Amino acid sequence: MRLTILGGGGFRVPLVYGALLTDRGEGRVTEVVLHDLDAGRLHAVARVLAEQASATGDAPRVTATTDLDEALRGADFVFSAIRVGGLEGRADDERVALAEGVLGQETVGAGGIAYGLRTVPVAVDIARRVARLAPDAWVINFTNPAGLVTEAMSRHLGDRVIGICDSPVGLGRRIARVLGADPKQAWIDYVGLNHLGWVRGLRVAGRDELPRLLADPALLGSFEEGKLFGADWLRSLGAIPNEYLHYYYFNREAVHSYQQAERTRGAFLRDQQARFYAEVGNRGTRALELWDRTRAEREATYMAENRESAGAGERDADDLSGGYEKVALALMRAIARDERTTLILNVRNRHTLAALDPDAVIEVPCLVDASGAHPVAVDPLPGHAIGLVCSVKAVEREVLAAAESGSRATAVKAFALHPLVDSVNVARRLVEGYRAVHPGLDYLK
Repeated sequence: MRLTILGGGGFRVPLVYGALLTDRGEGRVTEVVLHDLDAGRLHAVARVLAEQASATGDAPRVTATTDLDEALRGADFVFSAIRVGGLEGRADDERVALAEGVLGQETVGAGGIAYGLRTVPVAVDIARRVARLAPDAWVINFTNPAGLVTEAMSRHLGDRVIGICDSPVGLGRRIARVLGADPKQAWIDYVGLNHLGWVRGLRVAGRDELPRLLADPALLGSFEEGKLFGADWLRSLGAIPNEYLHYYYFNREAVHSYQQAERTRGAFLRDQQARFYAEVGNRGTRALELWDRTRAEREATYMAENRESAGAGERDADDLSGGYEKVALALMRAIARDERTTLILNVRNRHTLAALDPDAVIEVPCLVDASGAHPVAVDPLPGHAIGLVCSVKAVEREVLAAAESGSRATAVKAFALHPLVDSVNVARRLVEGYRAVHPGLDYLK
């Protein structure tokens, strides 16, 4: 099988390739095509992958190209992990929002809207090219904002585009570990949108173990989300929220912490990865060793401002391993080999959540087989959760409408309607601020 990775010069590509190296089964990926607009980054990542493959016989062959159409032709799977505007764009997203006193995180609030507005047109172009050049390919979308971008691409690819995220995987793993359960044997009742979901149950052998967790303050305080949100708030919710909901439930504290930080997350990653790509090109540099050190630092500082504002301390070592690459591999295996499995994915709603229309992309457990990913029926969300889901989905729809029409007024509406943007005037200033720093938003008139 041939896997094309868009954003093939991205820092996390070796995670995907490392997962492929563990797959020795029939019908595995035998060819990987890296595509990126930056030839230098492609070369750097190819060096890391070559060192990864050196200890593995019959590793998937790797080629690289800056020609998108060439990369797509003949693909069985397309993994999309592009970053429109690069990390400089992410840093600008954060800076412009924080100057207005609102959140600039890359997938949540003003920053997520700005990122979506410049990413959706590019993602739609990719979807159209896939439909023309590789109509039988399955697209696995990891490009953020993942739910929004998956929905944009689904309008051209239907159910052949599936969004993935490692947040629900990590959350379910942490809950199972605290309860002494095997994550592979647990059914995780998770529902919402990407970066906006809740675990409402964790069933082992038919028994829901989540009430036992919620009733034990010591257990609740022993893992990431318990430290972030606090045991009292989790018991009030009767569920365990995705870590990104910290931006909603503790927005004032999160914004203050980001404003006080020496550098925003985007600026930190921009500087860190600039050093990595510069150093990896030096003769004699051990590319894989350098990449491992850089990744460890990256993971250890994830959501550092939120943990600081909550007094949550350092991340546990078990939470530094990522996970999205394992979801991607499991998804490809299930489709290519009809190895039926259950994964939490971003797919079209169909009739899963009654409050949303069938084409709305949601994040829920799905049964996956050779015919794709099929969302599992879930119980209705409580009123506070469905209100937030509907509100954020309405904002996503305005982003899609603005990207399609090029309407500046619709873009302002998207910002103004978001729960974390508290003023129409702020929304107007945000649009102008983002248009000033992002050439990719010149289409908004």
